[in-house]
Order: sequence, then C-alpha cells, then structure tokens
Amino acid sequence: MTSNACFVTQVATEEILLRVTNVCGECYDDIAEGDIIHYDMQTYRYLCQSCQEKLCEQMNDECEIVGEEEGGLFC
Repeated sequence: MTSNACFVTQVATEEILLRVTNVCGECYDDIAEGDIIHYDMQTYRYLCQSCQEKLCEQMNDECEIVGEEEGGLFC
C-alpha cells in the first residue's frame, strides 16, 4: 500500500486483526478484515480511515499536531 512519514496505509488482514488489534486506536470502532487502516508512526497505533483523515488535517509536515489555525497540511 502507500506510506508517508506520518502513516503507513494498508489493508487490514486476518493476521493484523488477530495479532495486533481489531479496533481503531482513536475511536475504538471495530476494524474488519479488508478495511483500509493507517498505522500512526508517532503514537504506534492503528487508525480507521475516518480518524486518520481527521488527525491528518491537524498535522504539519513534521507530523506534529498543530491545529487548523497554523495550517501546514501534510497528508
């Protein structure tokens, strides 16, 4: 899949869901096999698509949470 400095994007496999997690590290919603998931390289957790997009909107080029007022979108 794709990756950048902040996230590694991949498809949730049975192996990932059994060995690591079957819930989003942010909202705790269930992750199903075949879902697109994102591994957050800063907090070492898997995120669902929705939470990754929300977090990405708040990050700058260095993957730091800066909020919307400072701008600098990376994703």
